[in-house]
Amino acid sequence: MSLLDVPSSMRLTIGVSESSQQRCSLKGDGYTLIWYSLDYMASFSLLVTHPPFDHQHAYSAYRFALSAIQSGHQVKGVFFYQAGVHNSNSFQAGHSDEFNLHQAWVGLGNKHNIPLQVCVTAANRRGIINQQDARDADSEHYNLTAPFSEVGLGDLVELMHGSDRVIQF
Repeated sequence: MSLLDVPSSMRLTIGVSESSQQRCSLKGDGYTLIWYSLDYMASFSLLVTHPPFDHQHAYSAYRFALSAIQSGHQVKGVFFYQAGVHNSNSFQAGHSDEFNLHQAWVGLGNKHNIPLQVCVTAANRRGIINQQDARDADSEHYNLTAPFSEVGLGDLVELMHGSDRVIQF
């Protein structure tokens, strides 16, 4: 059934007021139903579980974050888990003609003040350590730098709890 097949007495009319509310009304035989809805922007948390080069998932997460921000939504944080922790490795060296996803995450985190959280257990198992862990191991070298930070799974729960939606890539 198309809109033309719907009797005019059952058509939905939507009017937008000058405020941030949207006035909707449904008129039928002998009744009018009116309701208001507020304009709403969502908050998202992203869970990245794939490495930067094996799949497109991590790049898709980055592009989603950019699109969400440009659309006026809020990205509460990005949590890197399992193989996704490789996105935080500052020792990554791609070819000069390839997109540098690590630098893109760093830029996104710094520019929009988005927490980039890395699961400490998953990172350490994959050889990704911060400066303090390197010092504790009597090593000069570390590959986890700001704005990435090592956190536990409790921080993921807090991030999820404080967001409207959680999207895994």
